[in-house]
Amino acid sequence: MLCMDQDFLISAKPDLQKARAAWLASLADERRLSTLTVDAYERDTRQFLQFLTGHCGEAPGLSDIAELRPADLRAFLAFRRGRGAGARTLGRGLAGVRSFLRDLERRGLVNAAAAAALKAPRAPRSLPKPLTAADARKVASGEGQMAEEPWIAARNAAVFTLLYGAGLRISEALGLLAGQAGELRQGALRIAGKGGKTRLVPVLPVSAAAVAEYQRLCPYHLEAGSPLFRGARGGALQPAIIQREMKRMRSALNLPETATPHALRHSFATHLLGRGGDLRAIQELLGHASLSTTQVYTGVDTARLLEIYDASHPRA
Repeated sequence: MLCMDQDFLISAKPDLQKARAAWLASLADERRLSTLTVDAYERDTRQFLQFLTGHCGEAPGLSDIAELRPADLRAFLAFRRGRGAGARTLGRGLAGVRSFLRDLERRGLVNAAAAAALKAPRAPRSLPKPLTAADARKVASGEGQMAEEPWIAARNAAVFTLLYGAGLRISEALGLLAGQAGELRQGALRIAGKGGKTRLVPVLPVSAAAVAEYQRLCPYHLEAGSPLFRGARGGALQPAIIQREMKRMRSALNLPETATPHALRHSFATHLLGRGGDLRAIQELLGHASLSTTQVYTGVDTARLLEIYDASHPRA
């Protein structure tokens, strides 16, 4: 294998360049993937072809791709790892390469068996970082808000209360329609989560009251089919606004850097589990497709218990 310390100006022969360009165009035009996703796939496959240029000693063409072996892909992963890429980065890069090779296979240009046979590196599962119950209550309270406009402070409190009190993702909270306020008053929300999976989420009275207070103060007419939460100019509230507000609160309330809107969802699950909540029930409330995704919170609770043990036990 040739050493590759620099990127090559030409990393593919014309036939492969044309096939790759067609694939990238189809991702945007036919599959409607986001610009960020298409950019990531472009970068992943560009890095792969540049590696192959050094690996093969010349720019590869479709015939070279057709002859790829699992050993070639393992060499690519080893090369990227040598440049400092972690398991998650390697896994995402391999996913982009696989998608490209599967597209070439569908068009009868190559055989993608080599990519299918290779397992992605297993990324270490990091534990979620919830807030303490006291900090979560501060963030979700009306008194803890930083906004000067009363209706914006009430809006932020309502959003944070739904993230912590109902375990919603930020996209789910901001995707609520004004007409769903009736569901809130009745104590439950029907949420369309990831993959179009719908779940029924209980709503605490304090969350319903926070949303009602926001509605009372909101200067905009909230029609049933329009977004419930509005930005300062009346448009749909964007996640970046809530993320920025949480950043302000981190400084004012002396919260850890890990305090993010999504950390409130982690806090919801962890605090329920710590109070004896059933893991299966928490899985349903969070909308996790697999119980293994929810089980990570048992690690958080165990870690917390060990910290208490170390701090309190006379023999620790």
